[in-house]
Amino acid sequence: MNRKEARALAEKLVAQMTLEEKASQLRFDAPAIPRLGIPAYNWWNEALHGVARAGTATVFPQAIALAAIFDEDFHREVASTISTEARAKYNAQSSHGDRDIYKGLTLWSPNINIFRDPRWGRGHETYGEDPYLTSRLGVAFIRGLQGDGEYLKTAACAKHFAVHSGPEAIRHSFDATASKKDMAETYLPAFKAAVMEAHVETVMGAYNRVNGEPACGSKTLLKDILRDAWGFEGHVTSDCWAIRDFHENHHVTDTAPESAAMALLNGCDLNCGNTYLHMLQAVQEGLVTEENIAESAIRLFTTRYLLGLFDETCSWNTVPYSEVDTDEHNALAEKAAEKSMVLLKNNGLLPLDAGKLKAVAVVGPMAASDLVLKGNYYGTAARSVTLLEGIRAYLEPFGVRVYYSAGCDRVINRQENLAQPDDRLAEAAICAEQADVVIACVGLDETLEGEEGDTGNFSASGDKVSLSLPESQQRLMKTLAATGKPLVTVLTVGSSLNVPEGDAQLLAWYPGQAGGTALARILFGEVSPSGCLPVTFYKGLEDLPEFTDYAMTNRTYRYFTGEPLYPFGYGLSYTRFAPEALSVEGDHVTLTVRNTGKMDAETVAQVYVKPVENADAPVNPVLAGFARAFIAAGESKEISVRLNPDAFTVVNDAGERVVPGSDWDIWAGLHQPDALSEKLAGNKCLHQRIAVG
Repeated sequence: MNRKEARALAEKLVAQMTLEEKASQLRFDAPAIPRLGIPAYNWWNEALHGVARAGTATVFPQAIALAAIFDEDFHREVASTISTEARAKYNAQSSHGDRDIYKGLTLWSPNINIFRDPRWGRGHETYGEDPYLTSRLGVAFIRGLQGDGEYLKTAACAKHFAVHSGPEAIRHSFDATASKKDMAETYLPAFKAAVMEAHVETVMGAYNRVNGEPACGSKTLLKDILRDAWGFEGHVTSDCWAIRDFHENHHVTDTAPESAAMALLNGCDLNCGNTYLHMLQAVQEGLVTEENIAESAIRLFTTRYLLGLFDETCSWNTVPYSEVDTDEHNALAEKAAEKSMVLLKNNGLLPLDAGKLKAVAVVGPMAASDLVLKGNYYGTAARSVTLLEGIRAYLEPFGVRVYYSAGCDRVINRQENLAQPDDRLAEAAICAEQADVVIACVGLDETLEGEEGDTGNFSASGDKVSLSLPESQQRLMKTLAATGKPLVTVLTVGSSLNVPEGDAQLLAWYPGQAGGTALARILFGEVSPSGCLPVTFYKGLEDLPEFTDYAMTNRTYRYFTGEPLYPFGYGLSYTRFAPEALSVEGDHVTLTVRNTGKMDAETVAQVYVKPVENADAPVNPVLAGFARAFIAAGESKEISVRLNPDAFTVVNDAGERVVPGSDWDIWAGLHQPDALSEKLAGNKCLHQRIAVG
């Protein structure tokens, strides 16, 4: 069914409704209208890295981890699997009359905001700091969720539109000020791609104001840009209770009816919250008309028709519940975890040889944690393997003894309330002394970096206050390092963290239900790590501008002028790769890479560009294309990389994307073309200069 047909049916249906009925359908918890055969429908569902908050579902690695894979096709496969489970669950639950929250087909994912500052607690929900990488993965995820059949498989949602990346504590009153250049170059490209390429069905507004206008009632964002400039035809939803902020926190209106009217008239069709309960009063006060309400109702029912919810012949309506939590989906989650983990540091300690070990110490508060596998916005995994369980299961056939100690609490200074501070440090040291190697599992979880106000957050805002481990874990790491035993540091985190200890460091992210299995396979050399950082790891906050400053100056790899801890795009392997040849033809770059090591492995070809002379270009070369490839030991492969169509353009101060007639430098390799990446990775990018324009 195409949109024109769906809208015609929606117009016919809405025309039969009373004003009260039309207004009622603009709520996220839309009630049934029995006389018209319309069942209740709850629009709010989440699927960030698996169907969330509605019972059993496959839990994939957190979004930032999926971004580290740098693979559009694989990303789409994950999203398609998520949408299959969403359909299966919806079909079964609705057949039982269960139409509760988190059980619909409108999935409020992906989060394609730019992760501009490592303090932002929700940054791990995103695809990182680069607009192009975020655009490509956002498009892939949306296409995977929505499918390519006659009807939408599910309806994806691009959020949070726009210029939204903290601070969480003041998001309900904050005005994010961004220049026209930063809007066009950084904050809007992923949303533009979601609308114009992926044809995303839903766009969600943000809590904050953007240049003075509340995002969920912004004429500039929702009318001038989204609908008029980009031709968006789907529906817009508010973030939850964001419209209430208009009068309570932003103070751009005085009353709830005025806030409802402002949002509706500027294009927000659906209210997650309760402010649209005042819509009829807004009509009485002459602030909106029945026609305004009808238009939004029509858009919403157009989506429901496109989903096939009123057509018994829709093939998606037959997806059986047996498609939930399958062995195949678990295998895909394991593969995703393996591909996403990033080897940050290695002095030759990894991979470990299980056949030569007698005892291993697994230490740290994240080792036995099930929560750390999940990130946030997660479902209930029917099977999950903690980091400790994965290591223990792998080593069991080898007869290797595994010693375990939590070592410390995640954040407070003791494990037992009546004990003295650091009551597990001695145990941690004892375990280390018994072992041939120590595997320290430390980091954060969603309670230490997360969303403002989330139940269980250690701090109310959810943002990070430093780029260091909590002090309890810092003391643990110093204790382990002091034993002198070989030390592997496994970091569970969704953002930049500076942990100095460890002969080897592996970034596991929040790796999903199969995280422990994947970790063990990497630690013991069954598979080589191949993830790449989708964010810059900084040494400390002193290198960064104020958190509330939304200008891109000295932010992200494109504009950062200091030396990072680990650069964007960086990640080590167990083998060695050597870029051998580079050719550029039109919008494609071909990079020949040889695996000069002894292990088969995957790697990511990365292409960066920069004009030779142009004041409008970012300070550093910019990612213009990427492609993941498998290369067997001793073999070479030609990797074809499609370039960003906007690769050889710049955005000027007026927010215009222009083609500067100049020479451009192109670098292709396995990381950025900077000195630190080349030093850490042990290989250099290849370079060409071409004339453009």
